[in-house]
Amino acid sequence: MRAGFILSEVWSGLRKNVSMVLSVVLVTFVSLLFVGAAILLQMQVGQMKDYWYDRVQVSVFLCPPDSEATNCVEGEATDTQKKNIEDQLNSSELAPYVDEVYFEDKGEAFEHFQDQFKGTSLEGTVPEDEMNESFRVKLQDAEKYDIIKESFSSTQGVEEVVDQNQLLDRLFSVLNIATVVAVAIAGIMLLCAMLLIATTIRLSAFSRRRETGIMRLVGASNTFIQLPFLLEGVIASAIGATMSAGALGLLVHFGVSGWLEGQATGFSLISGVNVLIVAPILIAIGVIMAGASSLITLNKYTKV
Repeated sequence: MRAGFILSEVWSGLRKNVSMVLSVVLVTFVSLLFVGAAILLQMQVGQMKDYWYDRVQVSVFLCPPDSEATNCVEGEATDTQKKNIEDQLNSSELAPYVDEVYFEDKGEAFEHFQDQFKGTSLEGTVPEDEMNESFRVKLQDAEKYDIIKESFSSTQGVEEVVDQNQLLDRLFSVLNIATVVAVAIAGIMLLCAMLLIATTIRLSAFSRRRETGIMRLVGASNTFIQLPFLLEGVIASAIGATMSAGALGLLVHFGVSGWLEGQATGFSLISGVNVLIVAPILIAIGVIMAGASSLITLNKYTKV
């Protein structure tokens, strides 16, 4: 009997405040959509870091003809200089940091350049004899790039030491900034949702103040009186959270797995599994947010 009465009161409150309930659903949907997007974006950054940091290399570029670098005053790197650099890379001092060393000659460098810029205005602009030879170094720990750079910064025959981590760090910095922006917007929207839920519960309690007064007179407890109002806010917020999880699922399925995966080959991208992980988090946030906001409002406006 009590459960039936509470459910009937919840349905009555939802039906009488349709416009406000829809507002709560939509605001919760938008705010948690930003929260979910921020979580998924951080998951993507984490996957990309795990994927690329295991594959990045440090490139020790050797002096080409006519280089103006400090270490290239003698002109193009000689065979002796190449042998000294190779011996240094394979030395016992760098052995704890270097995993693998590969030498790329001018022919291979030219082929890679042509493949990379095929169909662009840069294709064919650099002749093969002007390409940089290089040693491609895979590190045991990609974050120990500075050790290689310091070891060869003043070595004759070395024009430049380039770490692919620098390019990746810039990309990840941009993605992290996007995450912060999404979290900031989500925070503002969540605050708006909490205020709207509080207003909705307050109006619902005010419209049924006569019924709650009678329930007080017949000895009903605070929990029994407040529970229908609490459930109204929780249900509306849970619907909005479920909608946001569904929207993220569609976005990942059609946008990431469908379109982006074909455009960004070689990247480790998030999938529907990540959305399944995020969905319960969003619903939990929505329920807790609505429950906390409703309880604060009810404790203030349902007292007799």
